[in-house]
Amino acid sequence: METVFSKFETVKYEGPSSENALAYQYYDAERVVLGKPLKDHLRFAVAYWHSLAMNGSDPFGGPTIERPWMGAGDPIAQAKVKADAAFELFRVLDLPFFCFHDADVAPAGDTLAEGLKNLHVIADYFAEKMETSSTKLLWGTANLFSHPRFMAGASTNPDPDVFAWCAATVKNCMDVTKKLGGSNYVLWGGREGYETLLNTNMKQELEQMGRFLTLVVEYKHTIGFEGQILIEPKPKEPTSHQYDFDAATVYGFLKRFGLENEVKLNLEANHATLAGHSFEHEIATAGSLGVLGSLDINRGDALLGWDTDQFPNDLWTMTMSMYHVIKAGGLGKGGCNFDAKVRRQSFTAEDMIHAHVGGVDICTRAFLTAAKLIEDGRYDALLTERYAGWSKPDAAAMLSGKMSLDEIAAKALADGINPKPRSGKQEQIENLLMRAIYSAKL
Repeated sequence: METVFSKFETVKYEGPSSENALAYQYYDAERVVLGKPLKDHLRFAVAYWHSLAMNGSDPFGGPTIERPWMGAGDPIAQAKVKADAAFELFRVLDLPFFCFHDADVAPAGDTLAEGLKNLHVIADYFAEKMETSSTKLLWGTANLFSHPRFMAGASTNPDPDVFAWCAATVKNCMDVTKKLGGSNYVLWGGREGYETLLNTNMKQELEQMGRFLTLVVEYKHTIGFEGQILIEPKPKEPTSHQYDFDAATVYGFLKRFGLENEVKLNLEANHATLAGHSFEHEIATAGSLGVLGSLDINRGDALLGWDTDQFPNDLWTMTMSMYHVIKAGGLGKGGCNFDAKVRRQSFTAEDMIHAHVGGVDICTRAFLTAAKLIEDGRYDALLTERYAGWSKPDAAAMLSGKMSLDEIAAKALADGINPKPRSGKQEQIENLLMRAIYSAKL
């Protein structure tokens, strides 16, 4: 079936010297780096919601993007037209994965039962499409934030009927994700927080959220789902405070409910900056805690105060983010999902392709640079040198618990230690990284 993307050829790798705007300059999917192909390191995914369902509206203006499946008509038929276009887009971009919310792919229906039936109908259609497509499912999730029933939260809602509705929805979304061979299932608490403490029982809501996540983990094992369960942190918006504020906060939540070995994190760049962090900070935090799962790749606008979800274009930030991904052992079953949308004025199908080509290439160049940085060894050597004192026996004894506070204090006095300031070499490191990032031959 002809779609808005059918006329476009599949985007190919043509190398850094290519002047073809719809070719990859750096993403050579089969190129082996650090022992495996780039496609297996980066595991790029197209976000169904921003690429197929987003209509260009923003907090101050209505839709600017029209697609054939956005008009009136039979909802299931329109959902299938959208699916046809989606798989044509996947064919054009030639990326290995996609991601979806239930509300992106299937009409809601008038009742819970009808909505879930619609979801399974479209999942069956996806399964048919995937038989002839090379694109697989990175992760599925449920939209538990858009409908008015979720205005006071999903699992944290004061109404237990909403909790039950969410349980039924997530159960079915997990079933669909498993059926389609998904590698992960994501939970994003879009309204799991509060607008005001004046009407909020925080202890009650956190207990509900912990119980809901425990139920999800238990169900994963019940159905034999081999993928990862992921939580996506975000500090605010649409609520004034969300319980999944950042990587460190979510890890503390997981520890409280004994789920730190069952759940990992899906980190988003724009959510990191909304929390007052950098993307690399959140990745490094999750990596140090052993809970790095997957990435949503995008960026915000420093001059705007909301989640703008733009395609990435900052090479420095992305390179340092990829450095911390590699140092954490990679993304495993996760990947790099383009949770990013074109701007309101970029309303053509071609604009969507350009956006992904640029995002893919900057992530790939960043990964290649980070890999070379690690292979070169000079940056890591500077870090090793800075902490070298901790490899000495006395320092190791302090850190391992073999010495008490009294013993450490007594030894410090006996040895007459008098530490002198040592340079952190920040400017030297910045110069080293600047040359590596902007001058590297890849």
